[in-house]
Amino acid sequence: MSAVAAAQLAPSERILVVDDEPDIVALVAYHLAKSGYRVSTASNGTDALQVARQERPALLVLDLMLPGMSGFDVLEQLRAHESTRHIAVLMLTARKEEQDRIRGLSLGADDYLTKPFSPHELVLRVGAILRRTKNAAESPGDVLSVGPIRIDRAAHRVQIDGADVDLTPTEYKLLVLLAERRGRVQARGHLLETVWDAAPDIQTRTVDMHIQRLRTKMGEAGELIETVRGFGYRMRGAQRA
Repeated sequence: MSAVAAAQLAPSERILVVDDEPDIVALVAYHLAKSGYRVSTASNGTDALQVARQERPALLVLDLMLPGMSGFDVLEQLRAHESTRHIAVLMLTARKEEQDRIRGLSLGADDYLTKPFSPHELVLRVGAILRRTKNAAESPGDVLSVGPIRIDRAAHRVQIDGADVDLTPTEYKLLVLLAERRGRVQARGHLLETVWDAAPDIQTRTVDMHIQRLRTKMGEAGELIETVRGFGYRMRGAQRA
């Protein structure tokens, strides 16, 4: 086996695939394992939460239409507990209604994919989310302050007026980007490329929902993130000395 092939098959992050359709679980698990990920599976929400708490996977591929406990319920419980709130989540949904996607993103999902989907695209999206998570954890070790916001990039910690603010990896990277480029308008397409590693023609509603959730978590400081109608977003405020 060549060195390249060995590297591709080397154990990587653990992914938990949650779906009640065996064929989809097998398809997703196969392609993720082929790409070098360690894969666990669950067919319902209760088992998914138990496995997530025991194994602490890097990411969940989570179907929203599960029997009993829905994927929305699973996502909400993941984000509510300290041990699982930082696990990344890629939603799978057979519904094309925007409201379902909005709800999932509002609850803290990092991305979504609509069924039927390309296994290749799913693997690429998983990789993009995990790179985003890793990059957030390895941010430069300096402190960035804008108004009442203090971002300690060494500790991956955000405080507003001295109080800790719990953010998902995607929210953290989005805030850091806006803070680093404060005063400059960031187009939605550019944010998708930079934060989500996505092509700029992907639906920008993902950006809007994450901005909305970020503002909510920031309280009054969320007003520092301005909407520039027709273009994107900008963080205002002078950097503290």
